[in-house]
Amino acid sequence: MQFPDSRILLFAKAPEPGQVKTRLIPAIGPQQAAHLYAELLKGVLERLSGLAPLQLWCAPDTRHPLFRRAAEASSTTLHQQSQGDLGERMADAARHALKEARSVLLIGGDCPVLERAHLEQALSWLDEGADAALGPAEDGGYVLLGFRHYAATLFEHIPWGTDLVCRLTRQRLSSLDWSWRELDPLWDVDRVEDLLRYQEFGRKPS
Repeated sequence: MQFPDSRILLFAKAPEPGQVKTRLIPAIGPQQAAHLYAELLKGVLERLSGLAPLQLWCAPDTRHPLFRRAAEASSTTLHQQSQGDLGERMADAARHALKEARSVLLIGGDCPVLERAHLEQALSWLDEGADAALGPAEDGGYVLLGFRHYAATLFEHIPWGTDLVCRLTRQRLSSLDWSWRELDPLWDVDRVEDLLRYQEFGRKPS
């Protein structure tokens, strides 16, 4: 385990048809959208192996077989996401994790180009004293947010799912007077054009 005193918090939904990748459903249908999401999530889980203890934050609960299989890894624990918007759920998970960890990384399960090296870099920055690490997304959101201290302001009154998320997060980090480092922007799979890019990338749904 490279970073035993850190925690990676992976937010995931049960890959049920009609409940995930809903913006892609008109193009590929609910079954294929769920299959795609499960494939993306499994890819992220594989790349996390042995890096840091993993907390898999699940919605609507922890019972899906994919979650149960992930928990067979000795360093993975399952947690049910709380109620509220995405910010409230991430804030609750981060507050929980920082009771036992020096730092946390919050990530999602739908970024096929978020590689192990990106996570290693972010965790190293935090170990070296940065207050936060940010992984911007090309669409204006972020694919990774890491920090060593809890601050509710990072999650309050953010218009989740818009192109303002990363910009506002930077403003909040500045207002906290935190030092932070940023990865190069990455892309995730939310829209039809992202799906075409993913297929060209070579991780095509089977």
